[in-house]
Amino acid sequence: MWFQKTIVLKPRSRGFHLITAEITANLPELEQFRQGLAHFFIQHTSASLTINENADADVRRDLEAYLHAQVPECASYYRHTLEGDDDMPAHIKATLVGNSITIPVRQGRLALGTWQGIYLGEHRTHGGARSLVATLHGD
Repeated sequence: MWFQKTIVLKPRSRGFHLITAEITANLPELEQFRQGLAHFFIQHTSASLTINENADADVRRDLEAYLHAQVPECASYYRHTLEGDDDMPAHIKATLVGNSITIPVRQGRLALGTWQGIYLGEHRTHGGARSLVATLHGD
C-alpha cells in the first residue's frame, strides 16, 4: 500500500527543532502500516531534515552553533544576497544537512531508536511554515 500527504509544520525560529511529535500527530495513517518505510521530504531550500538526539536540547543548540560558525552570514564571496544576510547561508546549511529522511515503520509507528528524533533545521531567522511531503509504503 502507498500513501502520501503534505504536512505543514508551524513556523519556527532559526535553529534545530525536534518535530517527531508534530509529524506523527499529523500522520494518523501511519497506524495502518504493520511494516514499511516512511519517507519525509522538505519542500524548501533553506531548511533541512535530519535524525539525531531526542533527549538533550543541548545537541540541537550545539548543531546550530557549529553550522553558524562554519557558514557565516555576510561572507564577501556570496553573490546571492537579495533575500537577506541569512538566505545564502541557509541554502548552504540545507545542502549540508539534507532535504529528506527515510525511517522504517514497525507496527504502525516510526521505528526510531530510543534516543532518536526527527529534527527540522530552520536555517532562516524567520523561515515561516514549512511543508513536508510524507510518503508511506508497506503492508
